[in-house]
Amino acid sequence: MRTSRVEAFSDGVLAIIITIMILEIKVPHGDTFQDLMPIVPKFITYLLSFIYIGIYWNNHHHLWQAVGHVNGKILWANLHLLFWLSLLPFTTGWMGENHFSAYPVALYGFVLLMASIAWVILAQLIVKEEGDTSKIARALKNTTKVKVSILLYCIGVILSFFQPVISIAGFVIVAVLWFIPDKRIEESLKK
Repeated sequence: MRTSRVEAFSDGVLAIIITIMILEIKVPHGDTFQDLMPIVPKFITYLLSFIYIGIYWNNHHHLWQAVGHVNGKILWANLHLLFWLSLLPFTTGWMGENHFSAYPVALYGFVLLMASIAWVILAQLIVKEEGDTSKIARALKNTTKVKVSILLYCIGVILSFFQPVISIAGFVIVAVLWFIPDKRIEESLKK
Protein backbone atom coordinates (compact mmCIF):
# COMPACT_ATOMS: atom_id res chain seq x y z
CA MET A 1 0.00 0.00 0.00
CA ARG A 2 1.20 3.49 -0.78
CA THR A 3 1.82 5.92 2.05
CA SER A 4 -0.31 8.81 0.74
CA ARG A 5 -3.54 7.48 2.29
CA VAL A 6 -1.86 6.97 5.68
CA GLU A 7 -0.48 10.48 5.61
CA ALA A 8 -3.79 12.03 4.52
CA PHE A 9 -5.75 10.16 7.20
CA SER A 10 -3.22 11.12 9.87
CA ASP A 11 -3.30 14.78 8.78
CA GLY A 12 -7.08 14.75 9.16
CA VAL A 13 -6.93 13.24 12.64
CA LEU A 14 -4.32 15.75 13.77
CA ALA A 15 -6.40 18.65 12.38
CA ILE A 16 -9.43 17.39 14.32
CA ILE A 17 -7.34 17.10 17.50
CA ILE A 18 -6.29 20.75 17.20
CA THR A 19 -9.89 21.80 16.51
CA ILE A 20 -11.18 19.96 19.57
CA MET A 21 -8.51 21.55 21.75
CA ILE A 22 -9.40 25.12 20.77
CA LEU A 23 -13.12 24.45 21.22
CA GLU A 24 -12.37 23.60 24.86
CA ILE A 25 -11.42 27.23 25.48
CA LYS A 26 -14.70 29.05 26.04
CA VAL A 27 -15.02 32.73 25.22
CA PRO A 28 -15.30 34.68 28.48
CA HIS A 29 -18.21 36.97 29.27
CA GLY A 30 -16.90 40.49 29.37
CA ASP A 31 -14.83 42.72 27.16
CA THR A 32 -11.73 43.52 29.22
CA PHE A 33 -8.35 41.88 29.43
CA GLN A 34 -9.17 41.10 33.05
CA ASP A 35 -11.99 38.87 31.80
CA LEU A 36 -9.39 36.79 29.96
CA MET A 37 -7.39 36.01 33.11
CA PRO A 38 -9.40 32.92 34.12
CA ILE A 39 -8.67 31.24 30.78
CA VAL A 40 -4.90 31.91 30.81
CA PRO A 41 -4.07 28.41 32.21
CA LYS A 42 -6.24 26.82 29.51
CA PHE A 43 -4.54 28.90 26.83
CA ILE A 44 -1.07 27.95 28.10
CA THR A 45 -1.92 24.24 28.01
CA TYR A 46 -3.50 24.68 24.57
CA LEU A 47 -0.35 26.40 23.30
CA LEU A 48 1.91 23.62 24.60
CA SER A 49 -0.32 20.91 23.15
CA PHE A 50 -0.64 22.78 19.84
CA ILE A 51 3.15 22.86 19.62
CA TYR A 52 3.32 19.13 20.39
CA ILE A 53 0.75 18.31 17.70
CA GLY A 54 2.71 20.51 15.30
CA ILE A 55 5.91 18.67 16.15
CA TYR A 56 4.28 15.28 15.58
CA TRP A 57 2.67 16.48 12.35
CA ASN A 58 5.97 17.85 11.04
CA ASN A 59 7.99 14.76 11.90
CA HIS A 60 5.18 12.47 10.73
CA HIS A 61 5.22 14.25 7.36
CA HIS A 62 8.99 13.83 7.05
CA LEU A 63 8.73 10.20 8.06
CA TRP A 64 6.25 9.34 5.32
CA GLN A 65 8.40 11.08 2.72
CA ALA A 66 11.09 8.47 3.37
CA VAL A 67 8.83 5.42 3.47
CA GLY A 68 8.23 3.41 0.31
CA HIS A 69 5.22 1.35 1.35
CA VAL A 70 3.30 0.19 4.40
CA ASN A 71 1.89 -3.06 5.71
CA GLY A 72 -0.84 -3.87 8.21
CA LYS A 73 1.49 -3.69 11.21
CA ILE A 74 2.61 -0.20 10.23
CA LEU A 75 -1.00 0.90 9.78
CA TRP A 76 -1.89 -0.33 13.26
CA ALA A 77 1.23 1.27 14.73
CA ASN A 78 0.21 4.57 13.14
CA LEU A 79 -3.28 4.22 14.63
CA HIS A 80 -1.65 3.46 17.98
CA LEU A 81 0.23 6.77 17.75
CA LEU A 82 -2.92 8.63 16.71
CA PHE A 83 -4.82 7.09 19.65
CA TRP A 84 -2.42 8.58 22.18
CA LEU A 85 -2.35 11.93 20.40
CA SER A 86 -6.16 11.95 20.33
CA LEU A 87 -6.13 11.96 24.14
CA LEU A 88 -4.28 15.30 24.20
CA PRO A 89 -7.45 17.43 23.99
CA PHE A 90 -8.83 15.76 27.12
CA THR A 91 -5.60 15.95 29.12
CA THR A 92 -4.94 19.48 27.87
CA GLY A 93 -8.38 20.63 29.00
CA TRP A 94 -8.18 18.84 32.34
CA MET A 95 -4.75 20.27 33.10
CA GLY A 96 -5.77 23.81 32.16
CA GLU A 97 -9.08 23.61 34.00
CA ASN A 98 -7.33 22.53 37.19
CA HIS A 99 -4.44 25.00 36.97
CA PHE A 100 -1.65 22.42 36.55
CA SER A 101 -2.48 20.31 39.59
CA ALA A 102 -0.75 16.97 40.18
CA TYR A 103 -3.05 14.34 38.66
CA PRO A 104 -3.90 16.24 35.47
CA VAL A 105 -0.20 17.01 34.91
CA ALA A 106 0.69 13.36 35.55
CA LEU A 107 -1.90 12.15 33.05
CA TYR A 108 -0.78 14.75 30.50
CA GLY A 109 2.82 13.57 30.87
CA PHE A 110 1.75 9.93 30.65
CA VAL A 111 -0.07 10.60 27.37
CA LEU A 112 3.02 12.37 26.00
CA LEU A 113 5.16 9.43 27.13
CA MET A 114 2.87 6.90 25.46
CA ALA A 115 2.75 8.94 22.24
CA SER A 116 6.54 8.98 22.24
CA ILE A 117 6.68 5.22 22.76
CA ALA A 118 4.09 4.76 19.99
CA TRP A 119 6.32 6.85 17.70
CA VAL A 120 9.28 4.58 18.49
CA ILE A 121 7.20 1.48 17.74
CA LEU A 122 6.02 2.97 14.45
CA ALA A 123 9.56 3.90 13.43
CA GLN A 124 10.89 0.44 14.34
CA LEU A 125 8.21 -1.29 12.29
CA ILE A 126 8.93 0.95 9.32
CA VAL A 127 12.66 0.21 9.57
CA LYS A 128 11.88 -3.50 9.79
CA GLU A 129 9.73 -3.28 6.65
CA GLU A 130 12.15 -1.06 4.70
CA GLY A 131 15.30 -2.92 5.78
CA ASP A 132 18.34 -2.12 7.89
CA THR A 133 20.17 -0.50 4.98
CA SER A 134 17.28 1.73 3.90
CA LYS A 135 17.39 5.51 4.02
CA ILE A 136 14.88 5.54 6.86
CA ALA A 137 16.96 3.05 8.87
CA ARG A 138 20.06 5.21 8.47
CA ALA A 139 18.08 8.34 9.36
CA LEU A 140 16.62 6.89 12.55
CA LYS A 141 19.81 5.21 13.74
CA ASN A 142 20.75 7.89 16.29
CA THR A 143 18.08 7.76 18.99
CA THR A 144 19.66 10.00 21.64
CA LYS A 145 16.97 12.70 21.41
CA VAL A 146 14.23 10.07 21.60
CA LYS A 147 15.78 8.46 24.69
CA VAL A 148 16.24 11.84 26.40
CA SER A 149 12.60 12.72 25.64
CA ILE A 150 11.27 9.47 27.08
CA LEU A 151 13.43 9.91 30.18
CA LEU A 152 12.17 13.49 30.68
CA TYR A 153 8.56 12.32 30.29
CA CYS A 154 9.09 9.60 32.91
CA ILE A 155 10.72 12.05 35.31
CA GLY A 156 7.94 14.55 34.62
CA VAL A 157 5.19 12.06 35.42
CA ILE A 158 6.86 11.13 38.72
CA LEU A 159 7.64 14.74 39.66
CA SER A 160 4.10 15.86 38.88
CA PHE A 161 2.97 14.43 42.21
CA PHE A 162 5.48 16.62 44.06
CA GLN A 163 6.21 19.63 41.83
CA PRO A 164 3.84 19.83 38.83
CA VAL A 165 5.44 23.07 37.62
CA ILE A 166 8.81 21.32 37.25
CA SER A 167 7.08 18.58 35.28
CA ILE A 168 5.60 21.16 32.92
CA ALA A 169 9.07 22.68 32.52
CA GLY A 170 10.37 19.24 31.54
CA PHE A 171 7.60 18.85 28.96
CA VAL A 172 8.47 22.28 27.57
CA ILE A 173 12.14 21.24 27.32
CA VAL A 174 11.14 18.19 25.27
CA ALA A 175 9.05 20.39 22.99
CA VAL A 176 12.03 22.72 22.52
CA LEU A 177 14.24 19.73 21.67
CA TRP A 178 11.85 18.70 18.91
CA PHE A 179 10.63 22.14 17.77
CA ILE A 180 13.06 22.16 14.88
CA PRO A 181 11.97 19.26 12.66
CA ASP A 182 14.05 16.11 12.90
CA LYS A 183 16.76 16.71 10.30
CA ARG A 184 17.85 13.07 10.19
CA ILE A 185 15.19 12.13 7.68
CA GLU A 186 15.71 15.21 5.48
CA GLU A 187 19.45 14.56 5.37
CA SER A 188 18.87 10.89 4.55
CA LEU A 189 16.62 11.78 1.62
CA LYS A 190 19.32 14.00 0.09
CA LYS A 191 21.79 11.10 -0.11
